[in-house]
Amino acid sequence: MEYIRTPKVENVHLLGRSKGQRKASVGTLYLSATHSMFIENNPETRKETWEAVNPLGEGRRDADLEKLGGEEFGDDGVERRTEVHEQDPRVLHSMVSSVERLPTTPAGCQLILRCKDFRIFQLLIQQEKDCFDVHTSLLRLSRPEKYSELYCLSFNPNINKEERQESWNFIDLMADYKRMGVPNNLWVASAANSDYRICETYPSELFIPKSATPTVILGSSRFRSRGRFPALSYFHHDTLAAVCRCSQPLSGFSGRCQEDELMLQAVMKSNPGSAYIYVVDTRPKLNAMANRAAGKGYENEDHYTNIKLHFIGIENIHVMRNSQQKMIDVGEMRSASMTDFLWGLENSGWLKHIKAILDAGVFIAKAVADEGVSVLVHCSDGWDRTAQACSVASVLLDPFYRTIKGMMALIERDWVSFGHKFSHRYAHLDGDPKEVSPVIDQFLECVWQLSQQFPCAFEFNECFLIAIHTHVYSCHYGTFLGNCQKERKGMRLHERSHSVWPQLWKDRADFTNPLYKAEQSQCQGVLRPNTTPYCFKMWKGLYNYVERSTPPYQSPADLLSAVREESQQLEEELTNHQERITVLTGKPIMWEKVVVKRRTPHVQQRHCGPDPTTTYTIPVTSPAQDHRSFVPANQNAKVKDPALSLPLGQTIQVKHLNTDDISISSDLESGVADLSSRSSSAGEECKDPETYVLDFTTG
Repeated sequence: MEYIRTPKVENVHLLGRSKGQRKASVGTLYLSATHSMFIENNPETRKETWEAVNPLGEGRRDADLEKLGGEEFGDDGVERRTEVHEQDPRVLHSMVSSVERLPTTPAGCQLILRCKDFRIFQLLIQQEKDCFDVHTSLLRLSRPEKYSELYCLSFNPNINKEERQESWNFIDLMADYKRMGVPNNLWVASAANSDYRICETYPSELFIPKSATPTVILGSSRFRSRGRFPALSYFHHDTLAAVCRCSQPLSGFSGRCQEDELMLQAVMKSNPGSAYIYVVDTRPKLNAMANRAAGKGYENEDHYTNIKLHFIGIENIHVMRNSQQKMIDVGEMRSASMTDFLWGLENSGWLKHIKAILDAGVFIAKAVADEGVSVLVHCSDGWDRTAQACSVASVLLDPFYRTIKGMMALIERDWVSFGHKFSHRYAHLDGDPKEVSPVIDQFLECVWQLSQQFPCAFEFNECFLIAIHTHVYSCHYGTFLGNCQKERKGMRLHERSHSVWPQLWKDRADFTNPLYKAEQSQCQGVLRPNTTPYCFKMWKGLYNYVERSTPPYQSPADLLSAVREESQQLEEELTNHQERITVLTGKPIMWEKVVVKRRTPHVQQRHCGPDPTTTYTIPVTSPAQDHRSFVPANQNAKVKDPALSLPLGQTIQVKHLNTDDISISSDLESGVADLSSRSSSAGEECKDPETYVLDFTTG
């Protein structure tokens, strides 16, 4: 609180940025130790403002609401507590990436708040002094210098001690390894790093090749950057191939290490069906060669005779940081032309980088699933590009990681446990800006790109990915705090904070993909995406903050969810009615199953020009007649339909329609209607068969 110069400013205007948005909101701006809150003067629009400022609702705990409403707003705590309620908008200070104060104008002074989830808020404050005080306060509050200033460590978690303890046990990585089939006679658990003496940034529990001795492990760690020796990330129980991860070797121009060579030999021996392994260096080859001048580099195939070295070409964290910023700048352009937008997106190179990461995952997945060859993955230090490549490959290889709980386990294993530098990469503390980079943003986008190609293969929707992205930056929970497991234990996060996974699991109804069915063939086996450039899209749901600040429209996924929910309710009502009828009549209801055969479309010659109207005259002799012959007035064809029953003397006119505009087809594999538009380049012979509409007229 000592950094807050002005805790309350009235008559603040929240300016809208999107075209057609309602006029600026007028309200009161509050600053607390952890949040900034804007509360409109009109109580009827408070909920709408909440959705605009903070749609994910971070930090909506009752204890925190009392803290914001009472202790931190001064003397009249009870009165403030009535003013601050559950729907008030709040933004965590840890979500603010920058605060800009514009020159003063006759209307007042503007503040622009840019958030780490790509939202931008413009505040117009009438008094220059108030604007200066708010700007100075937010600059300090948004750049914490120690972990204790972060929200997840600023309250007492022992109020719900049992809930806190259970939250950290929600994801069990050992159970996930057991699901893969590990340990076995090829891979064993090792306690070599139980006290973090071999590698400080590795987890305490690791799986290593059974033939690797402690001497080999220790020697390999000394030859690898940061001591990150080869360890198991994923095991494919069908092919017995494995995905391992490590860091670059300290080979320089001519250095070699016998223990490290034996370690890679042990990785190969752990896959009896292969005589070699792939070593995937995720860096561009020029970058890897440049590192040799600093005594590092890559594996020499003359020394490692059982490897095949493959470079991927994923750029470093500095290139990625600049690339994302350029893409954000594209989104900030107002009234940009199509040329400017497409040129800006291309110039950012963002989708090119996403493609490179996805290509790495595809290469690894093919090696493991198709060739049955184990893969060793590394970049420079093995905690950025290595995590991206290994986790994307796991999503492609294993359907479990396409479920909600599976994605949680994957992030916990390849990112949290294996020492991704969350605090440095996502600026949790005020530090070196060159350490910041959107590494996990890119992984989440790769998963989203896959979900666009395989809409039925993922149990979760994009809201789940966006929620994970938000919590990575927000520091609302302790899951993504710190840079490695050892550091988290030193901070006693399990005692001082909660894990995010139980909360996301609790809200899984909001994150469920209505198209997902686990038994569908698309949801099983290996995914094989198309990585040609035209298959990649801009992730509008994450980066287009302007549209997300307006009231959201109902997406097709929302419509499908609503239909599914309504169908379930109708089925429950039907079941209740059936039970009541059974009780009243004393007899169970027997339903006759009706099987409708699918008619195979046949190839027809397309008629050029407008189709003539075809009239069918139907002589009706009796309303109970079961079989009738349809005699076309201008054709000699006959069509029989035993299901048609008409009054006496009635005729039918059938209009012959052109069905070029009908674009809804059936997805035979997923059982879901294909709502995509028909390609205009499709051959004429692929058109749907002609359709007839019956026009009933009284004869």
